[in-house]
Amino acid sequence: MGIRRVIGLMSGTSLDGVDAALIETDGIRVQGFGPALTVPYDASLRAGLRDLLDRAGRIDGSDPDLLRLERQLTDVHAAAVRALGTGAELIGFHGQTILHRPARGRTWQIGDAARLARETGISVAYDFRSADVAAGGEGAPLVPAYHAALAKDLERPVAVLNLGGVANLTWIGPDGELLACDTGPGNALIDDWAMRHTGLPCDRDGALAASGQVHRDVLRRLLAHPFLARPAPKSLDRQDFHDALEAVAGLTAADGAATLTAFTAAAVAATGLPQPPARWLVCGGGRHNPALMDALREELDEPVQPVEALGWDGDALEAQCFAYLAARVQAGLPLSWPGTTGVASATCGGRLAHP
Repeated sequence: MGIRRVIGLMSGTSLDGVDAALIETDGIRVQGFGPALTVPYDASLRAGLRDLLDRAGRIDGSDPDLLRLERQLTDVHAAAVRALGTGAELIGFHGQTILHRPARGRTWQIGDAARLARETGISVAYDFRSADVAAGGEGAPLVPAYHAALAKDLERPVAVLNLGGVANLTWIGPDGELLACDTGPGNALIDDWAMRHTGLPCDRDGALAASGQVHRDVLRRLLAHPFLARPAPKSLDRQDFHDALEAVAGLTAADGAATLTAFTAAAVAATGLPQPPARWLVCGGGRHNPALMDALREELDEPVQPVEALGWDGDALEAQCFAYLAARVQAGLPLSWPGTTGVASATCGGRLAHP
């Protein structure tokens, strides 16, 4: 397969909207970058999806609220594709994760790929994670292949950290070897805390955390979570650390935000890596939070920079990744490896829906 124009779509665990980006790729090389945009969810859709996260373990695919929200979600993705207006030849559609339990052989992303293909007239690659989980892998993270393609000329080792609802990292070794994992919470706990105490969907500019104090005794209890002691590769569900909100429930709004921000950074630092990276490159919405970036710099001994320092687009990176992975699905190339998801061998995945 030659170079194709591919749109990637990503709706992350922060539940803030759909990121859409176009790249030119054959699933190996990234030849060029096109436009990118974000279509925010309205308050009703965001609230409905947040409710689904709480109920996902108790419902099935026939739930009427799920079906209604899945249709709305898919239509927002279709609107994002139309807004790019780029003449793409393929779409990478991640969908919205509502449950991720790889130890039980289950990962669940909602979104109607057949409807998206009909609405846009473009073939859609989707269902990126389930083949890896079925083969014994964690099903996440899947971004390392794309990170490695972007970082091929960088000094190594290097770490790329994505601060979405969940935080995940890719470590690229001196010879290109990959190790990846979810590190713990990213923005999810901070966002939920901010919504609870301020009515805003995030701690904008880290202002709430910056006005508070970290409670070290609470932080120590949070860092005792068994997930943090597991070696990479490993992955988690957005809800796995939800009890942390109860651990900080007795703190002021500012102190709770400061403590949860410190927890996110300390969880990243607690991840065991084969060698210290020459630098950390940060993408995802969390890099816009100065309090979180300062906490990372305090916890890590290596330089910490947003990916814009290299000319990358940190807001579009995950959407670009699913464009890249879509090209790999179409070409029959692997999406995951033992070092990225713990799967036994390099594993292909994804399915295709056609108009």
